Order: sequence, then C-alpha cells, then structure tokens
Amino acid sequence: MSHQFLTSRGVLPAVIAVLSFAPAPVAGQTPKAKAAATPAKTWTPPRTPDGQPDLQGMWTNATITPFERPSALAGKPFLTEPEAAALERQAADRRAKADDAPKPGDVGSYNDFWFDSGTRVVATRQTSLVVDPPDGRVPVKPAAEEARDRNLTSVDSYESMSPWDRCITRGPGRMFPAGYNNAYQIVQTPGYVVIVHEMIHEARIIPVDGRPHLDKSVRMWTGDPRGHWEGNTLVVETTNFNDKGWIATNAASARIRGVPHSEALRLVERFARVDADTISYEVTIDDPNVFTRPWTVAIPLSRDQSYQMFEYACHEGNQAIEHVLSGARKEERLAAEAAKKK
Repeated sequence: MSHQFLTSRGVLPAVIAVLSFAPAPVAGQTPKAKAAATPAKTWTPPRTPDGQPDLQGMWTNATITPFERPSALAGKPFLTEPEAAALERQAADRRAKADDAPKPGDVGSYNDFWFDSGTRVVATRQTSLVVDPPDGRVPVKPAAEEARDRNLTSVDSYESMSPWDRCITRGPGRMFPAGYNNAYQIVQTPGYVVIVHEMIHEARIIPVDGRPHLDKSVRMWTGDPRGHWEGNTLVVETTNFNDKGWIATNAASARIRGVPHSEALRLVERFARVDADTISYEVTIDDPNVFTRPWTVAIPLSRDQSYQMFEYACHEGNQAIEHVLSGARKEERLAAEAAKKK
C-alpha cells in the first residue's frame, strides 16, 4: 500500500503560484462570495416512506481545494471566479504531465489513472475546507504537533503507524477527501441512516431513534454515533472514541495527518440536502486535549449515481507494515555492526 502518496497532488503549490499575486485580500465576504456560499433558494427534499428527509444515493467529494488555507491567501476566505478557473486550469495541466518519466532517482508513484483527487475547487469557492476558525487553519496544540511528528517518523512499532496503513479505519476524518475512493453511499431504513465509505469499505450505522449513547466505558476506533433530525438536516454526534487513532490519516490533510485524538474527542456532523444533486456537509471537531478550540470543515457532496464502488482490498495485499518494520530493524543492525567496527 502507498498511502503516503495520497496527496492533493501539487494543489497547494498551484494555489500559491496562481494566487500569490492576486489583488490584496479584503476582510469578510464579498457579495458575490456570499451568493456562492449560500443556496439561491430553499429546496424541499423528498421523503423516505417513513418520513425522513431523503439523503439516499451515491455521493462524492473529490476536490482540489486544499484542506487548510495557504499562507499566501491569509485573510481571503473565497476565490473569485477567475482565480478558481486559473487554479483548475493549472491542476489540469499538472494531470496532463503526471505520467511523464520520473526524474533520475525518483521511483515515482501510481500513474494518474489510479487517482481521483478531483478537477475543480468546491462550488462555494472557499479557499480551504477548514472554514472555522476564520483563518482556515486548524488550532492544534504544540504537544499534539510533537506527537504527530513522532507518529510520522517513528518505526519502532506498528502502533505508531497510521490506522489506515494498518487497515483498521480512515479515522474520525473519514469524510475528508483523499487521492482516490472519495465515494459515500447513503442508505436509509426506519430508525437508521447508513453511510458506506468506499475507503476501507466502512459502514457507519447511525441510529436516529433517540436512543442514548453507549456507556462511557465502551471505547471504539470509530466511536458511537447517534443521529437526529433538525428540520431537513441530519445531525450526527459521535462520542466514545478510543485514544489510539489519528484525526486524519491521508496526506491531503497536510499538517493534520498524524495528529492523534484523545478519548475526549467529539464530532458533530451536519448533512443537509440543498438540491437534487448536492448535500451540504459540515463536521465540527472538538477535542480539548488536542486542539485549543473546536474547528469546522465544510465539503459539499455531489450526487453521482453512475459511480460504482469496488471492494477496497486492504488486508489481502498489505505487506507494507511488515516490510517497513523489518527494514527499520535491519538498518538498526547495520548501524550497530558499523559502530562495533569503529
């Protein structure tokens, strides 16, 4: 497995290159940006037979919008239409060149056929998926950053490696876009909403019948979700996480990849279908042991009924953990032998 390569594939440098000479940023949203960020009119979703607002279907969220706002865009929450178009053109040029021969000494990555990291910025033209705090940056505590650095560099044990690489889970940020497999199938039955995630084929079964959370002594990798409806919006609160995972496991999450979470983690997700082909998705992440304040990510989900999920075969082909650890042990043996010879 090569999850190290699941990045936004050059998007961040592209953003800086295209926009570093853009007009000086202005405070707040322009009227045009506000219009882009707000549905033009209220849309009434259809209902399931048992009366739930119907969110069912196949949805995707691949995008070239970076996870956090680049420093070159500080103070600029939204792109203009020309800026967004320029960024998308540059991303297209990059894809066209992606299969060029690698530089000498560079083993390269998958060819572009295997990636599905999107071709467009999100419809709102926001400059980052993180929308709160207003600067588009995740408020990580220094101690959590130090733990992240250890996670990303340690080869002492499989326990310090990504739970995604270990084929356990994508983690709490399971709906953050990655380099491929950005599909989610929503199915509703009386009393439940089920979200099938293409990556690691996880299925979240979310009760919406008012039952309480499990006892706090019960801790799980994916937490304990409970949903309820606020009008046409599905609100999902997930608690009861263990403290073994990472907030984000794919490299498209940039500096957040490898940041651990604690048992205090609490997620609140909101799914609102704003038209026939779009779900407005937001998630607020709160973990006072890791972050200085709660923070929010917003990603529109686009309906794509032609999309077909295939099995995500992880354990069957995963030799990476054994190879990484055995390689590290060999390097240690060679270093010890070299030290004896001195």
